[in-house]
Amino acid sequence: MAAPVMETCHVACCANRTPHVVSWSRGGTIAFGTCNSVALYDPQERRVAAVLNGHIGRVNAVQWVHREDCAPETHLVSGGSDNQLIVWEAQNDKFSQSWECKGHTGPISAVAAIYTEGSEILVASSSSDSTVRLWLCSENKKAECLHIIPFGSGFMMDVSLVLLPGSRVPILACGGDDCRVHLYVQSSGQFQKALSLQGHEDWVRGVTWTASVGGELLLASCSQDCLIRVWRLCAKSGTDTGAEDDHTIIKMKEDVFEVKERADVSSVFAVSLETVLAGHENWVYGVHWQPPFYQAGELQQPLSLLSASMDKTMILWAPEEGSGVWVEQVRVGEVGGNTLGFYGCQMSPDGSMIVAHAFHGALHLWCRDQDKEGGWRPGVVISGHFNEVRDLSWDPEGEFIISVGSDQTTRLFTPWRRQDVKLPTWHEISRPQIHGYDMQCLAMVGRFQFVSGADEKVLRVFQAPRNFVENFANISGASREKLLTSSDSANLPEGASTPALGLSNKAVFQGDLVQKTNNEAEKLSSVSDQYQESYFHPLNMTEPPPEDHLLQNTLWPEVQKLYGHGFEMFCLASDSARTVVASACKASKAEHAAVLLWSTDTWRQLQTLPCHNLTITQMAFSPDAQLLLAVSRDRTWSLWSRNLPTPQSPEPHFSLHAHTAKDTAVHSRIIWSCDWSPDSKYFVTSSRDKKVIVWGPCRSEDTGDSALPAEIKHCSSILDVGDSATAVAFCPVLFPDNSYLLAVGLESGRILLYRWSPGQEAAGGHDWSSCAETDMLQSHTLAVKRLRWRPRAGRAGRDHSKEDGQTDGESEAEEESSWVQLASAGADHSVKIFSINRLAL
Repeated sequence: MAAPVMETCHVACCANRTPHVVSWSRGGTIAFGTCNSVALYDPQERRVAAVLNGHIGRVNAVQWVHREDCAPETHLVSGGSDNQLIVWEAQNDKFSQSWECKGHTGPISAVAAIYTEGSEILVASSSSDSTVRLWLCSENKKAECLHIIPFGSGFMMDVSLVLLPGSRVPILACGGDDCRVHLYVQSSGQFQKALSLQGHEDWVRGVTWTASVGGELLLASCSQDCLIRVWRLCAKSGTDTGAEDDHTIIKMKEDVFEVKERADVSSVFAVSLETVLAGHENWVYGVHWQPPFYQAGELQQPLSLLSASMDKTMILWAPEEGSGVWVEQVRVGEVGGNTLGFYGCQMSPDGSMIVAHAFHGALHLWCRDQDKEGGWRPGVVISGHFNEVRDLSWDPEGEFIISVGSDQTTRLFTPWRRQDVKLPTWHEISRPQIHGYDMQCLAMVGRFQFVSGADEKVLRVFQAPRNFVENFANISGASREKLLTSSDSANLPEGASTPALGLSNKAVFQGDLVQKTNNEAEKLSSVSDQYQESYFHPLNMTEPPPEDHLLQNTLWPEVQKLYGHGFEMFCLASDSARTVVASACKASKAEHAAVLLWSTDTWRQLQTLPCHNLTITQMAFSPDAQLLLAVSRDRTWSLWSRNLPTPQSPEPHFSLHAHTAKDTAVHSRIIWSCDWSPDSKYFVTSSRDKKVIVWGPCRSEDTGDSALPAEIKHCSSILDVGDSATAVAFCPVLFPDNSYLLAVGLESGRILLYRWSPGQEAAGGHDWSSCAETDMLQSHTLAVKRLRWRPRAGRAGRDHSKEDGQTDGESEAEEESSWVQLASAGADHSVKIFSINRLAL
């Protein structure tokens, strides 16, 4: 089989902020909705196995269709804000859409599904159009809507389906804003109301059935009244109805309903309250029973219930041995941080791991501790932005990626190399900036310093603390001594923390971490002395940190603020010599649409470069640091050249060399993106008019000197990519025949790879050839915001895996150098890293 041209190496994403969006399969895969997609995450391998794209609105509910024999599932149901329900089916380990259920007139908020006869699937969906719909999906047929249950002006928050014990009749439980749990039973195709269970005093947020064992079912319901109620449903035979009249026995009140299976057969079922569980201090959003399993050919249902609440805790409940009283067994959660609590919880098939998803999208995983009886410890789990990702950048060595997003965070991802695992997995190991404004752009200045801009007029400069450098060395397998000498470790702070009411990360030094002695602690004179100024605790990481550490202990100190722009920041660029940073802000007038240049030594403003009339959308310095390119919303580009330094002005100084005007511009709409070829000879622009154009040459071929040609015009044929081209990037590694590899990101989320040969005949468009493109499962679902190639060949985390003196090291190094990596930031909240085999293109 031929080597794949383009494979997805990593997807950084997180769960949507809705309650029922995570589901754990019996096969061990966690499915969760992320923006408009469903991600399938493997907690053992610690990577996203697949992303299912099909919805055109946010995915709000995801549910595996559990099989009765507890084998790994082959069907998955998802419902979204696009008012439709999709049933996915696995064939040869690949999921595809099998059925689409359209009919709701509002976003779907909860789904449930079971197998009824053979392979027929019964699906229940609750929507904000105040109805619950039941669908039947049978093979070789379209999905049909069996029944619509209207709730007037009320909403059902959750639904759950199960087959009644001893029969094949489905029973549906719905919990909603009328504080009751409604039970519906199917008879002759229609669903009839059987009972309403009263008891909760606020909206019911979650309902879930156990598997049927021993002729009984348990139903757990949780509510905003902070309580969980467990109800018992059992079949009543005709003989035990007489005991009702015996007043000497104290027992719970039973509600009885009758089910007609066929015209002549009917059975009676009774529902009673089993227990009320009080332990949470805020709304309880989710409940989940431990999955059943087969032991010695019999189905076992462990009586273990997991609940998740807005008080940031999860509780595992179980009946006490002997007395049978339900008690709290384990409580896990997070302390501190300015986050809200948990939206839902799931338990692994064997009950050894539990996961919750929080308001900020983060998954929180705990694993049962093998060493400590009854102990649980936090586990390593995927993380990512919970809103649009706006910009990203590789570090100059290509070992990690920093991304910024409109979720107001800056995140750092790197491969985690372990001794016993061959392939490294990518993880977020630091969150350098947690801001109060939406982040917009960033530029790296060297390895451990970056400048970032948000929806504010100030630029902020951050520098890595010592604690980060040490932990990065631990996780990436790099040499700590080398990293510390390269980053001038003597005066590095230990870490950073944000004051209670501030936006700026303050540095924390070694001296600030000294604990107060007992005598000093008694002498706390004022109230402010009792509250610590710094919340930072140095970590010694041997594995990627969980969410609560990322929120608090991995910030980078802010070393400088840069003032000068009149409006919100829009784009940034830094040169390869690490001397200059260029910045631009949103602008509707020429006076604000100037590029500002800053010195990276003194952080003084060096120059203002006026040329454009509207917002500059992107800038790029040429790899040899001699030229600066800017493209703008006014559909033109400008090229600035660095003047030779003189003794009077040793600092960098740029002057305008060339630009397009209204009459000479080739693009007819906003130019979104630009990039330089690795030899600084050509640059490329991409626009909303679907055109991608290469301009140049900016170097004279024959003389080889750095004198710029007087006129710079488009030297490629105009490439029409069929959709608004929102991002473009030149690969830093050339093809053997000196042609160039370009990546183009589209507004639809697809990424295209093209080969451009400068010597070819441009007139007939023969200079462009299409190499590859992302398929349906690899693409983003919304616009590609930024594309960045890894600055050198090879795949991050695999470069220096061979020690010196190993014989097969060379052939492996050669094989590794045929790969290049491309990182993309999408408006669909995800950062994707693709490995591309150049020789297979």
